[in-house]
Amino acid sequence: MRKPLVVSLSALFLAACAHAGAAPPATGPVADTHENQANHARPAAGQEADTSAHGPRGQGPQGPKPYNKVITADAVTHRGMFIVHQVGEKLYFEIPRAELGKDMLLVGRYARAAAQDPGNPTGGFGQYGGDEFTESTLRWTREGNRIILTSPSFSITADTTLSVYRAVQSSNYAPVVAVLDVAAWGPDSAAVVDVTKLYTTSVSQFEAIHGNIDAKRSYVGRTLAFPDNVEIEATQTGTPSPSGGPGGRSAPQGRGQTPAKSVLAHWSLVRLPDHPMQRRRWDERVGFFSIRQVDFGAEQGSAPRQYIARWRLECSDRHDGDLCYPKKQIVYYVDPATPEVWKPWIRKAITDWQPAFEAAGFKDAIVAKDPPAGDTTWSAEDVRHTMIRWLPSTIENAVGPHVSDPRTGEVLNGSVRIFQNVVQLARDWYFAQASQLDPRARRLPMPDSLMGRLLEFVVAHEIGHTIGLRHDQIGSSTYPADSVRSPTWVHEMGSSPSIMDYSRFNYVAQPGDGIALGDIIPRIGPYDKYAIMWGYKPIPGANTPDAERPTLERWIAMQDTIPWYRFSERNAFGDYGTMTEAVGDADPVKSTGLGFQNLERVVGYISEAAIQPMQDNSDLEDLYNAVVGQWTREAAHVTTLVGGATVRYKSGSQQGPVYRPLPRARQVAAVKFLNQRVFRTPTYLIRPEIERRIEPDAMIRRINQAQERVLGSLLNDQRMDRLIDTRALADHPADTYSLDAMLGDVRHGIWSELASSKVSIDAYRRGLQMGYLSLLDSKLNPKPQSESSARRFFPGFRPPPPLSEEAKAQIRGELTALQADVKRAIPRTADTATRYHLLGAQHRIEEILNPKS
Repeated sequence: MRKPLVVSLSALFLAACAHAGAAPPATGPVADTHENQANHARPAAGQEADTSAHGPRGQGPQGPKPYNKVITADAVTHRGMFIVHQVGEKLYFEIPRAELGKDMLLVGRYARAAAQDPGNPTGGFGQYGGDEFTESTLRWTREGNRIILTSPSFSITADTTLSVYRAVQSSNYAPVVAVLDVAAWGPDSAAVVDVTKLYTTSVSQFEAIHGNIDAKRSYVGRTLAFPDNVEIEATQTGTPSPSGGPGGRSAPQGRGQTPAKSVLAHWSLVRLPDHPMQRRRWDERVGFFSIRQVDFGAEQGSAPRQYIARWRLECSDRHDGDLCYPKKQIVYYVDPATPEVWKPWIRKAITDWQPAFEAAGFKDAIVAKDPPAGDTTWSAEDVRHTMIRWLPSTIENAVGPHVSDPRTGEVLNGSVRIFQNVVQLARDWYFAQASQLDPRARRLPMPDSLMGRLLEFVVAHEIGHTIGLRHDQIGSSTYPADSVRSPTWVHEMGSSPSIMDYSRFNYVAQPGDGIALGDIIPRIGPYDKYAIMWGYKPIPGANTPDAERPTLERWIAMQDTIPWYRFSERNAFGDYGTMTEAVGDADPVKSTGLGFQNLERVVGYISEAAIQPMQDNSDLEDLYNAVVGQWTREAAHVTTLVGGATVRYKSGSQQGPVYRPLPRARQVAAVKFLNQRVFRTPTYLIRPEIERRIEPDAMIRRINQAQERVLGSLLNDQRMDRLIDTRALADHPADTYSLDAMLGDVRHGIWSELASSKVSIDAYRRGLQMGYLSLLDSKLNPKPQSESSARRFFPGFRPPPPLSEEAKAQIRGELTALQADVKRAIPRTADTATRYHLLGAQHRIEEILNPKS
């Protein structure tokens, strides 16, 4: 975390030479003996006109000047939460006494930015209009003739009535962002301060370019003020720091210094609600984002507390039957820059969530709108406005972040970022996973009606994140493969219970199953409605988070009888059900087998779909890669059964273990499937008519790389160590699938030719076998790896533990056994290529077992 930059602006902020201003002059705080003028807030109850300082009271060399000497007749003024003045090149805030000490949130977004070169393979997120570059809590306080700007934290807390609260306050001193001399006193003792350099120099909480900002090429532009917020725009020019980050990316080596760049930055400074939203306790069994706090009010030690992120929905007096209309709707604006053909689908993605909020008791809680035409005060960067952003990017992705009140978790903004090429990603997914069911997908370009529905699916998923929901990766594993082949089931329940699952399209259903075209693409499912109910439904009479807990626990108990209400996001401790990109994966062996049958059909559609007159072969390559990639993902699903478990999080009131290892028979069947259907060459993927159009000599490598990715997943370090641990903990070790048994089964499958009387190994299998040896070499003789890049982008990154010595010993045993098998097979080789391959393998094994220093 970067240390906040403390900026003292007293010597830099010079009062502007001016004509007489409109307001009466003041040289000191004005006593509160008169009625406040319009647009000036009254002081908070009990607030003194002249606060006593807890630190030095010093002021600038000249002290505050008369008001009309600072805010001159030339000032451009906007009145709101603060009164904002632009005087020449200077920006002044006139801060009413009532706003001092209030908690505020600063959110910075680019209004205009320079996206990275689309052809740059190192390019990534960031530097698009609407992208966020800063988010900080701020508090303005006064000490004598100075305004102190701090950035408070709410991560530690205690009840204010307890004595320990004093210790918490003493341990939570807010870092100072800036110290600002009062340039003049306005009516009602409002402090006038020059804030120009907050927006035009390198102040960490404000900077849009993380590096060296050139004040001579940075300047304030548009300003606005509203009752609850202030909006400032400025151009910042600077040289990004080598560490990169938002607003900057380090230059490639050998190209000299990073060039300067400019951005038009927009800052929303919004007052956090005076009446904070009631918090709702987070629970790991329902998938919400959360804020974290540590409560030191517990008698025995501290207590970690998490509260879910959610929008504030409160019932109004209007009702429609059992549903109430919210006092304030959740409004998503559709970006005017969105291509017209897609706007209706984005609006539908927003309103798709209305039934989920009806489950929580709210009517029309979430709506889609267009930005108001002709309103010059409306800004997409204003934190009060949530927008579905359309970004001109080659990135194939979409992102659904949110901004929340750090005190309560109340979501204040949930703007979604849609990168334009996500449409192509959805197209390729749909072709690879569903073209066996949908003839519309077998010819490019796909019709707009289909592409719009795919975009609706993507956007609805991202909106789910912005209303608080995390990925429900376990969802698809609660539906058996037979269910997702049933037209009745899929029409009513979907192919996955949650649109928040990384479950894309129904690749399990077969062409003769009768799945309707409208049911192939996921939609808001039963889990989504349940989760929104759990997170948003009001609980009458429960006026504190703890008072809500019995009801929340009762709602969670519904998971005992409705398995698709369960939630799990992470693939922790071998939970096979949380694999991504899966459908009907209650039994991954069965679902992958059915998926492979469909891929054998789909690969035959590629040439007809993609080869068109006067077009290059890029679509052909994209679709072929999509199919091979889909094959790899489906195959990898099976590996999760090995060393796998079912994981169901429970509270102390629920009986039974959280972790249950899978039976040995299911794991053995998984390895058998991999040996027969994955490590044996999938000949249906070998398409010379495609390969010769896109590259002349990569087919063997392409197939081997796909197989080796699956093998790498199977022989994952954590998986192998988990097999060892599971056996050690078992009441009956003989009933478990041991690591040595698994390694032996894999060896016999990949090197099955060695058992033949005449040994002949084709080029595909030879490549896989050498890949197997390279993988085991990496386990026994790992190369030193730098963690710096991972830590740079993920500051909390911790590398996984190294492979245990027990597992390494068993790998050495397997290589020794293989070495003997190879030696015996060499005299029985049927061809020269196989003989040389086995001689090379023999030499390679020796190098692995006895590496040279």
